[in-house]
Amino acid sequence: MDTKQRSILITGGAGFIGSHVVRLFIKKYAQYHIVNLDKLTYAGNLENLKDIEKAPNYTFVKGDILDADLLNELFEKYNFHGVIHLAAESHVDRSISNPLAFVETNVLGTVTLLNVAKTHWKGKEEDKLFYHISTDEVYGTLGEEGLFTEETPYDPRSPYSSAKASSDHFVRAYHHTFGLPVVISNCSNNYGSHQFPEKLIPLFINNIKHNKPLPVYGDGKYTRDWLWVVDHAAAIDLIYHKGRLGETYNIGGRNEWKNIDLIHVLCDVMDEELGREQGSSRNLITYVTDRPGHDRRYAIDATKLENELGWKASVTFREGLRGTITWYLQNEEWLNNVTSGNYQDYYRKQYRSV
Repeated sequence: MDTKQRSILITGGAGFIGSHVVRLFIKKYAQYHIVNLDKLTYAGNLENLKDIEKAPNYTFVKGDILDADLLNELFEKYNFHGVIHLAAESHVDRSISNPLAFVETNVLGTVTLLNVAKTHWKGKEEDKLFYHISTDEVYGTLGEEGLFTEETPYDPRSPYSSAKASSDHFVRAYHHTFGLPVVISNCSNNYGSHQFPEKLIPLFINNIKHNKPLPVYGDGKYTRDWLWVVDHAAAIDLIYHKGRLGETYNIGGRNEWKNIDLIHVLCDVMDEELGREQGSSRNLITYVTDRPGHDRRYAIDATKLENELGWKASVTFREGLRGTITWYLQNEEWLNNVTSGNYQDYYRKQYRSV
């Protein structure tokens, strides 16, 4: 597939994960024409793609995946061979505040995109692919042991994960009912450069830098599997080109951390980078009211992806974390631009202390 001329629609390509995927495909596949469709909501930022915005094989389109007319125009104009669908509302806290927004984008938006792809690819499904990127949160929560596999039953616990679970089901339904060529991946928590600072790692980097409180939910012992976003983009590349149609692939870093333990490491590395007394940033930790329905533990079994496609994580967590911290400290202007205005109002509302 990677030796041919082809056009690919990437939705949500100005966001955190999407921008890394766009950059990888633009640089690795000069013969591909990448069309990046993004609504540019609060988490979509064209500054994420400054380094490739003038590439000859790249086109940006501002638009909404709910706009069927626009999608039809793009499919007619570019005759897409593939769709890599990342556009989504993705923050659990925001889904608790406004569930309908997550239904509209994650469910109705996905179905709108599926309908348009089905219409334009009817009778020409060979060599086409609709790749839907999802989350491990659709599986619910784990106890102290065990891992999520591709066969784990869905048990979403938040409006966000419920909306993503619904979109996953619709993608599979279009494959089984209409023969649409699809593949799905479910990933663990991502970290890295260009992540909007409502998520834990960039939020805490920014707060430590400015000596602001570090809001920790509940007892801080919620456990997550952390995946470097560059490794996630590499997995998406492999799955797009080599994944089996109709299959699901779990992507995880085999890298579990309790939130409070991760925060302690983050504080200590930040103290080193900022030349502060070791341990001083830990004094900023502030426990706040727990999130409703907070899942206790997520952990991904990526054996299928590793064995079938040969993927593996390329960095240790400490290497990836230190590189991530360095990027945010060296890109102060980017961080300042995205932490202004409405985001500050949301931050103050969302993270009240106990």
